[in-house]
Amino acid sequence: MNGQNPREIREALEGQMLSDKASQAVCSRGRDRYEPECEIRTCYQRDIDRTIHCRTFRRLKRKTQVFLSPEGDHYRTRLTHTLEVSRISRTIARGLRLNEDLAEAIALAHDFGHTPFGHAGERALNTLLSDDGGFKHNEQSLRIVEYIEKNGKGLNLTHEVRDGVLCHTGDRLPQTHEGAIVRIADRIAYVNHDVDDAMRAGILHETDIPEKISVALGARYDERINTLVLDMIVESGRVGKIALSPHIASTFDEFRSFMYERVYLNDTAKSEEKKVFGILSGLFNHYTKNPGEMTEEYRQIIEKDGLNRAVSDYISGMTDNYAVHIYEKLFIPLGWQVR
Repeated sequence: MNGQNPREIREALEGQMLSDKASQAVCSRGRDRYEPECEIRTCYQRDIDRTIHCRTFRRLKRKTQVFLSPEGDHYRTRLTHTLEVSRISRTIARGLRLNEDLAEAIALAHDFGHTPFGHAGERALNTLLSDDGGFKHNEQSLRIVEYIEKNGKGLNLTHEVRDGVLCHTGDRLPQTHEGAIVRIADRIAYVNHDVDDAMRAGILHETDIPEKISVALGARYDERINTLVLDMIVESGRVGKIALSPHIASTFDEFRSFMYERVYLNDTAKSEEKKVFGILSGLFNHYTKNPGEMTEEYRQIIEKDGLNRAVSDYISGMTDNYAVHIYEKLFIPLGWQVR
């Protein structure tokens, strides 16, 4: 191919195959720090590899999605949620001839900032940091890839990936169509797989889902995802922006409201969450008084961003198991610790 290397061949193929609304790798706004291009991978493919191989990605396997300390191995974790978002995003991107690699890179890093114990942990840290700007997991995800990973060097990801990570939730909208896909795919994934987990936990039954939702979206997990993905591809192609059709979007909003009422705010599902604040506030108070016990990379953050933010960075990066282990080590008498 005229002496082109594999990356250049791939970039040329993107120009031929992708929609004019796609984010082509060759047109990326680049990285904060200059790096020579890889001969084999496009910039977005490199971002995928950097994300998968970093420590934060590995920690997702032991972070709560919805259910704390579930009995059984089949409940979603933050890692399995991330993988499901990635696959849904790639499917939609392919259907719209957008950049699958960019969509995947955003999806894989979008939840890096989640704390131990899921949204309960996020609420706890937000309260503890109320005088220091609060805590939001999407902002923390960006902070991790820009600053915390690789001992303070960050992953140096492309602008488009970082934008998609920050804007996957919250008021700011992504600048790319691929980022907009991940924003909706995240909701498609968690609403549907949380139904699946809630049924496994005995909190919901198929017959509990309102008939209007089952008729419009499907009666089964796979049917609902298929309906939402196909509708998003068709409607986005029709209107020229990433969207669900009005009827499906309205029904999906009702579905999310149903899940908040019956699962996300359910006393059974959330019965253990009251303990989360006690654990994280105990750790937070301990490390603000004893910052020398944190690892060197987090002690370095104190000089730039202050003690509270450094401690928050340290705690938010913990897995559920590690947070419990450290709390037990610090506050539970040795003879009473679980072996």
